[in-house]
Amino acid sequence: MNIRFDISLAEGYKSPSQIARILTEDWLARNMYCPICGEVSIDRAEPNAPVKDCVCRNCRAQYELKSKNTLSDSYTTKVNDGVYRTMIDRITSLDNPSFFFMHYNNYEVNNLIIVPKCFFVPDIIEKRKPLADNARRAGWEGCNILLGQVPNFAKIPIVKNGVALNVKDVCKEYNRVYSLQTHNVEGRGWLLDILNCIEQLDEDFTLKQVYKFVEVLKRKHPSNNNVEAKIRQQLQFLRDQGIIEFTSRGNYRKV
Repeated sequence: MNIRFDISLAEGYKSPSQIARILTEDWLARNMYCPICGEVSIDRAEPNAPVKDCVCRNCRAQYELKSKNTLSDSYTTKVNDGVYRTMIDRITSLDNPSFFFMHYNNYEVNNLIIVPKCFFVPDIIEKRKPLADNARRAGWEGCNILLGQVPNFAKIPIVKNGVALNVKDVCKEYNRVYSLQTHNVEGRGWLLDILNCIEQLDEDFTLKQVYKFVEVLKRKHPSNNNVEAKIRQQLQFLRDQGIIEFTSRGNYRKV
């Protein structure tokens, strides 16, 4: 993996945002492998495809890239994105993409993570205020990705401080996390909420501690009349997938 951009592609362009898009998307298509199936490269998607930059030629997994010019190795809690309605439609579809988040500086990739698609739900997409009536695109509604609401363990590193990590290790971790994939948006929402609750607890935690989030979960899922049972169900699922382990009755440990 070559962390340098091909800056020759920027010739003839003046817009910084356009140059960034061209260089980062080209880098991804030339250097990135598919973390799901291990295919050695991924292809660019068809031009102007909504919320889709690359596709794996083997397993057909879809990927979207968000990039930022910064030296920081920590990711912001909000990431600007495009049209709100388009984003909601894409992430609630069955073929929604996983997202790469890239930090670059001086035409080099400093940090790159991937977040599997099962962690994208409407709750982490924030609608921005419509553009003013006198704006060129009056009424246009953009959105922000609330990356801070994604559990840290779901932000899988690929490049860290300018060093590309081992491909097999990245694929193994991606597939461990991706095993949490569910086939409906409500299931994704519960998964994300329970993981965020657990992330606030110590490595060893109890069922009683998770129950302290019941009122918060009731507000987020008002149609569910038995939140405690749902919590137990989700903990069982996370245990079965190797994310947590059962140590004794009512006691768990993060793996």
